[in-house]
Amino acid sequence: MTDEMFLDHVADQLAALPAVHAVTLGGSRAQGTHTPDSDWDFAVYYRGGFDPADLRAVGWDGEVSEIGDWGGGVFNGGAWLTVYGRPVDVHYRDLDVVEHELAEAQQGRFRWEPLMFHLAGVPSYLVVAELAVNQVLRGTLPHPTYPEALRAAAPPEWRGRAALTLQYAKGAYVPRGQATEVAGALATVAMQTAHAVLAARGEWATNEKRLLQQAGLRGIDAIVAGLRPEPEALTRAIAEAEKLFQAVA
Repeated sequence: MTDEMFLDHVADQLAALPAVHAVTLGGSRAQGTHTPDSDWDFAVYYRGGFDPADLRAVGWDGEVSEIGDWGGGVFNGGAWLTVYGRPVDVHYRDLDVVEHELAEAQQGRFRWEPLMFHLAGVPSYLVVAELAVNQVLRGTLPHPTYPEALRAAAPPEWRGRAALTLQYAKGAYVPRGQATEVAGALATVAMQTAHAVLAARGEWATNEKRLLQQAGLRGIDAIVAGLRPEPEALTRAIAEAEKLFQAVA
């Protein structure tokens, strides 16, 4: 089965599920940055009573979560599957929620949500970013540009979170020589700063995998690699990191 045949087959199966209005291809394959081993990331946009049991009934091998099992926020559930030997992720997207977050983003409003595997959590405009960068396979969806109001509102919010995280690290971890905690704080602040940088540029991001690269913040790697469990060394490392974070724009 060719990739094109596979894509059509999965899109048709997902589009046929009750309550599904649209299906998209996301991730690296939608953006042309994939490798032969990359997952296939799909999203089903539903309205009303989507039932994961209908997806489970298709018969693909893997794990299908219930609505809300992935935190209950904008990223509210999905499935990890194997389809014709290919790794497939399916994300649930409630159209009512997506349309609300699109309207909020256009007014420069968003909120922060925790999400497993994401160091800095995610902004509620993540689902708007997906509309902008994903490939619509079935149905129709909005294709928003980056709202100017969001470009103005998001950077100071992310920079503020980063500043508080660093402030806490300086007071709680550095005096004790706790290198592991400082490493975690620096990683989190780097992601928060990257969100600020991309928002200021009007560039979308849908996850953290390439966030630091996209924002020009891979220099944090060397700083984290050089951490030592000594207050003086940790103080110097944070100072170096602050210079890096202030330099990107």
